[in-house]
Amino acid sequence: MMRSVAITSLILAGICGVARADVFRWVDEHGEAHYSDRWVPGSELIKSSKPHPLGPDSSAAPRVTEQIRGASAQNASAQVKQQASAQAVKKDVAKARDAQCKQAKERYEQAIQARRIFKPSKDKDAEREYMSDAEADTYRLQARNEVQDACGSAPTSPAQ
Repeated sequence: MMRSVAITSLILAGICGVARADVFRWVDEHGEAHYSDRWVPGSELIKSSKPHPLGPDSSAAPRVTEQIRGASAQNASAQVKQQASAQAVKKDVAKARDAQCKQAKERYEQAIQARRIFKPSKDKDAEREYMSDAEADTYRLQARNEVQDACGSAPTSPAQ
C-alpha cells in the first residue's frame, strides 16, 4: 500500500513538472509542425512556464514582447537564408560530382575501347610512345577505380 502511494506521488510530481514546461513549435522542411519542450533552431515559444508581470509595470511587457518577436523574426529570416545557402551549396557540390563522374566514365570507356594507348608527353612535337600491354592494363584499372571513386559504383560495360 505504501509503495503504491509513493509511486503515485512520483508520477503526479512528474506530470506537474511537465505541465509547467515551456513549449516550442517548429515546422520541418516537409511542412509538418512539431512541438517540444526544448528549443530547436527556427522554433517559436508557444507556452512559457515563466510568470508574466502583472500590475502597474505591465505596460512594458508588450514592448518587450514586440522586441522579442522582432528578434525572433530576424533570427528566423537569417536561418532561412542560411538553409537556402546550404541547399545551394549541396546542389553545386552534386553538380560538380556529376561532372567528375561523367569525365571519369568517358576516360574509362576510351581506355577500354582503345586498342593502343599512348603515353602522355610533355613535348608536343615528340613522337607518340605507346604503352605496353601491362601498362595499358594498369591504366585501365586506374581509370576504373577513378570511376568508382567519382561515381560511388563500378562502371557498367560500355555500349558496343
